[in-house]
Amino acid sequence: MNDCPAHPSAGGDSPARPAADATSAGGSPGPARDGTGGTGGTGGTGGSASGHRAAEADPEAGPGAAEPGAAPGTDPGAAEPGAAPAAEAGAAPDAAPALFTWEFATDPYPAYAWLRAHSPVHRTTLPSGVEAWLVTRYEDARQALADARLSKDPAHHAGPSDAKGKTGIPGERKAELTTHLLNIDPPDHTRLRRLVSKAFTPRRVAAFAPRVQELTDRLIDGFADRGQADLIHDFAFPLPIYAICDLLGVPEEDQDDFRDWAGMMIRHGGGPRGGVARSVKKMRGYLAELIHRKRENPGDDLISDLIRASDHGEHLTENEAAAMAFILLFAGFETTVNLIGNGVYALLCHPEQRERLQRSLAAGESGLLATGIEELLRYDGPVELATWRYATVPLTLGGKEIGAGDPVLVVLAAADRDPERFPDPDRLDLARSDNQHLGYGHGIHYCLGAPLARLEGQTALATLLGRLPDLRLAVEPGELRRRGGLIMRGLRTLPVEFGPGRPPAEGDTPSTL
Repeated sequence: MNDCPAHPSAGGDSPARPAADATSAGGSPGPARDGTGGTGGTGGTGGSASGHRAAEADPEAGPGAAEPGAAPGTDPGAAEPGAAPAAEAGAAPDAAPALFTWEFATDPYPAYAWLRAHSPVHRTTLPSGVEAWLVTRYEDARQALADARLSKDPAHHAGPSDAKGKTGIPGERKAELTTHLLNIDPPDHTRLRRLVSKAFTPRRVAAFAPRVQELTDRLIDGFADRGQADLIHDFAFPLPIYAICDLLGVPEEDQDDFRDWAGMMIRHGGGPRGGVARSVKKMRGYLAELIHRKRENPGDDLISDLIRASDHGEHLTENEAAAMAFILLFAGFETTVNLIGNGVYALLCHPEQRERLQRSLAAGESGLLATGIEELLRYDGPVELATWRYATVPLTLGGKEIGAGDPVLVVLAAADRDPERFPDPDRLDLARSDNQHLGYGHGIHYCLGAPLARLEGQTALATLLGRLPDLRLAVEPGELRRRGGLIMRGLRTLPVEFGPGRPPAEGDTPSTL
């Protein structure tokens, strides 16, 4: 295949964005009404809630990712084919770009650049009808992510009740799974986060590295002889699912059920109507049963740890334990799916960077892999928008007056391309050293599972590039489609081809933690 064409927002060194699929989340696709009077808004998939560019009102819009900006969310709708591009030729310099169009989903970065320059804190109406503020500059984003006046609790949303129902994971309220880290503030957030933080320390994650390597090699073994694969379905999706199931203590015989439920969650409307809510209900029932079983027969796993903490006076209710397990699963796996998928795609579109990394790995070095993962998180990260926040009091952000109860969405993808913070931000540079990106958030809601996600991403990329050195796209980039959703940014499929690979070798696990 030919190299990926130049990214329209970045010049010849950057890849073109794959087109988004307007049918990825139900409802009638169409441009959103923008708060400045133009059509459009600011969408994307990233952050910490799931939902991308499909209609945000869609009950099938799936959840999101890890905690920072990793919470399931809703999904703005993609526009009809032929809708106005994000930055039309001849448009007035003060005209806001069209948001939530197919063109925007294909490449949101020019629109984000306009917003950073002209309306860095931007009020817009999402396709669902929910009005929200979009924060696009790096400094404003860091402030918002750490501002205690911006609550994660949906109870602070001043909108009507129907709008409040469009800002969470479908089915979580009915399933009594709302008391998780993405929906609460201190002191409950502090208490619950302390209970699970021990599972994600660098030391404990490093001890899990051999298991991640084993899973990675087993998945590659499943397709290495075929000469082709869909790296999302065959690799990026199952790897973090099986890893988080192991950490939670889900028995191996039940893990395929979790894979099916998770698959429905991230299809964002691509499955049967009501499928997400049904999957959440099934998950809730299973977790309740598993908690009872673990109470009778605890093991060396996270759910058992939560039960032991509860039994020793930490005051963890059964609903809190189930909600915690639920959000760790869904917040902890989709970000990694997208990190691996977006990361591999970016490397395939930047052969000079990919070859540089392969040479480094072949020499037994790990430094470029470690900085490379951070650059891939910055350049085209798995979370486009952080999960929802709500102003508890009137406040000023980026020169704009935010009213009490107003929803605020921090656009991580825009902040991480801010030229005031990152020199030459549209260029992929795996050796970029000063790289304090916001891909996993900032402040008390910084992604709890970031160490595990980094380990999985590093192991996946190093093993793929080592075992399948001539990996290449099997389709033209324009044929790829993005999943729907407001928060996450990920590919539906990533078809690749490759020649005969090598078997796993001793020492494949990268020493990066």
